[in-house]
Amino acid sequence: MAAGKIKYRVLVASSGEKIHDYFSSLLPPDEYEIVCHSRNAGETRRVLLSQSVDIVIVNTPLSDEFGTELALDLSEGIMGVMLVVKAELFERVAHKVEDSGVLTVARPNSRQAFYGALKLLTAVSAKLAKMEKKNRSLIEKMTDIRTVNRAKWLLIENLNMTENDAHHYIEKQAMDTRLSRREVAEGIIRTYDK
Repeated sequence: MAAGKIKYRVLVASSGEKIHDYFSSLLPPDEYEIVCHSRNAGETRRVLLSQSVDIVIVNTPLSDEFGTELALDLSEGIMGVMLVVKAELFERVAHKVEDSGVLTVARPNSRQAFYGALKLLTAVSAKLAKMEKKNRSLIEKMTDIRTVNRAKWLLIENLNMTENDAHHYIEKQAMDTRLSRREVAEGIIRTYDK
């Protein structure tokens, strides 16, 4: 494994123990770590409340549901979801889940085909995680801007400052107090927003 490369945490949902062992043998241990094996959809959901994983492999059918419902639920997050189905069900199931970003793999398949699908899912999941991080950063910046703008307008209304003066006041307070502009703005809002 290349230096700095992360090890992906995998949860395998399968009603059979043999499939869990099979997937374990397919996953290179320097790239993937199976952190848990769950036997049904309910157990999978409970496990995911307490553990974070990067990839979930759902081997259908599960004992309490087929597995498509679980895969669709999990696709709402940023983890990669692979749904493994019998070859004769592949087209129908893939059509149902593909718009949600769930990767469907037919079984039986070769080790190479499974590994290729897993690498594709890993790449897409890594891209989604980066986009999610960037999205959170942009939301945080937008919140900062809104907070500072709200504080500026309160200074304009209450202290008869110009917008430029209010901006410079917040900047100077932030430098003098070694606080962020947002923290200074929040203090102004607490003082003047009644």
